[in-house]
Amino acid sequence: MTPEQRAALARAKARLDRLDYYPKPVHIGAVRIHVVPRLFRLPWLRRFDGYALHGTILLRSPSPDDDLVTHELCHVWQMQHRPVRMPLTYLVGGYEANRYEAEARAAVEATRERAAGKVSDSAPCPR
Repeated sequence: MTPEQRAALARAKARLDRLDYYPKPVHIGAVRIHVVPRLFRLPWLRRFDGYALHGTILLRSPSPDDDLVTHELCHVWQMQHRPVRMPLTYLVGGYEANRYEAEARAAVEATRERAAGKVSDSAPCPR
């Protein structure tokens, strides 16, 4: 990983550490970011800019925005706690109404800093 990617991962972890969605904080020791723009040419992945696997974040662009890394790291966190159930929900229920997608979006919103101040860190986990 590049120093920029390591820094983005650390910032995303710091954001998620402010939330209490799961009993243990996200562990990033083995998490890696890979930039693979060609992968995102595949029909299933064309609409995404990032994709999370167990311990791996795949990105379309080498300069990801912090919200995207936070969103994908939230998925890694989800898989650290629900390694089988979380990925299976996409097969059973799809993407749009998936509770784990809603949770990752809520994590980004709850930890995003605004020009006029911070958003509340106490946003509930959408369950």
